[in-house]
Amino acid sequence: MRIGFLTDASVEQLEWAKQTGFGSISWMAFAKSFAAPGKERWREDSEHFVAEAKARNIRISAIGGLYQNPLDPAQTDYARTVFHRAIDVASLIGVKNVAGFAGAVIELETSGRGGNPVYKPFEDFLPRVVAFWQPVAKYAADKGVRLAFEHCPQGHYHLPIMHYNLLGQPAMWERFFDAMNCDNVGIEWDASHLMCQFIDPVANIHKFGSRIFHVHAKDAFINRQLLEVYGICHHGVAEHRWPGFGQANWAEIVHALLRAGYDSDLNLEGWHDPVIRDHDASSRQTGQKLEQEGLRLAKRWLEQFVPREL
Repeated sequence: MRIGFLTDASVEQLEWAKQTGFGSISWMAFAKSFAAPGKERWREDSEHFVAEAKARNIRISAIGGLYQNPLDPAQTDYARTVFHRAIDVASLIGVKNVAGFAGAVIELETSGRGGNPVYKPFEDFLPRVVAFWQPVAKYAADKGVRLAFEHCPQGHYHLPIMHYNLLGQPAMWERFFDAMNCDNVGIEWDASHLMCQFIDPVANIHKFGSRIFHVHAKDAFINRQLLEVYGICHHGVAEHRWPGFGQANWAEIVHALLRAGYDSDLNLEGWHDPVIRDHDASSRQTGQKLEQEGLRLAKRWLEQFVPREL
């Protein structure tokens, strides 16, 4: 297990990772990269990138294929093409995991209570979700690649309300896995998305550990005083933060992951901490550039719990 971070596929980021002591990256923004569909030199450029990573002893833990809604009819064909290409690249350069959102079918009832439109439940559309993903999962399995789906609810106020990710709630993980019946389909796990739903991350690992293929290392802080006065939908009740600045028990998380046989890395997901990040003109901390410092601080915090590679 190594500590890394989410980044685009650039040699500059690889060099910064090496100089800062990171051991891995998660390759994000794949659909806009040199290896995306339509790029003629995707094989050569992908092999060059992984060679640059290996030269710096940086492991590519996952390729983030597409974090949109593959079940949106306007982009279904595009999404399938992107995931197929990401799988091809992963197989070519020896990356275990291709990640993204499972998506969701979103339709409204024509008439809800009081005449207001309401969303149909996700469960109604599970067969259509599975029909899209089963062929992609087989394509990946044939190439020795796993699919890791992030479970970010994508709803307002951190709640798992209806939005474009079927797997925002763990109850749907079970139904999805059972319906898919594919051993190479699992979760891109993130403690913060569980904590914002008041789910214990460690208990979640104990239940789903064998399906956790990749980890986004991100923490959360629940302000109980605000919660008790204003409720969960109030701004500031749930905050995403760097590991070490939230309430997750990272010693127990790492211990539980190792106990479950987790075989990948902890890749830090930044850009969310309300304080330790780069600030624009809309912030009280205008002009402060703290994102890289957040990566360093979170890395230092996690290192005390991660066994060194021998």
